[in-house]
Amino acid sequence: MASLQDQLLKAGLVDDKKAKKAKKDKRKQDKQAFKTKQPKIDENKAAAQKKLQEKAEHDRALNRQQQEQANQKAIAAQIIQLIQTNKIDKERGELAYNFEHGGKFKKIYVTKKLQTALSFGQLAIVCLESGKETRFEIVAKPVAEKIAQRDPASVVLLNEKTNTTENPEASEEENWYADYDIPDDLMW
Repeated sequence: MASLQDQLLKAGLVDDKKAKKAKKDKRKQDKQAFKTKQPKIDENKAAAQKKLQEKAEHDRALNRQQQEQANQKAIAAQIIQLIQTNKIDKERGELAYNFEHGGKFKKIYVTKKLQTALSFGQLAIVCLESGKETRFEIVAKPVAEKIAQRDPASVVLLNEKTNTTENPEASEEENWYADYDIPDDLMW
């Protein structure tokens, strides 16, 4: 079988002069590369190596993304387990306790004891989302703090107990309001 150069000459696509010039240039490049001891750069190998590097980087990025998703699922499972095992029963509540979640006011029914504990920051309200359903549960403050370490958005309400000896401005405000009677049926 004839070489590609011979085939192109027979077809009349290349003339003899151009073929000899191409052969001469190729010989010069080989000679120059041999003299300088520089290996010939194979463009195909370079392109293949570049593709391999790009694929490896893409695989690493995909792996990081999958790892991050697995971590998020593990954290969500931990939060669900913390809430399920430490939730406080609020089924017999007769008092409405209002709070804000996602720009809307929500209401849960609690007992007087739970309402007081929520107001003083001993208990907290957390959000338990499972699928399309969103439930609000009451947990103790230490449990709510553990949940907040994993996902601060899950803790809906955790009141801070204010100490009037440390904050003199708060005591002035409380004294200012002391002159007004608060109705017994006012609930928030």
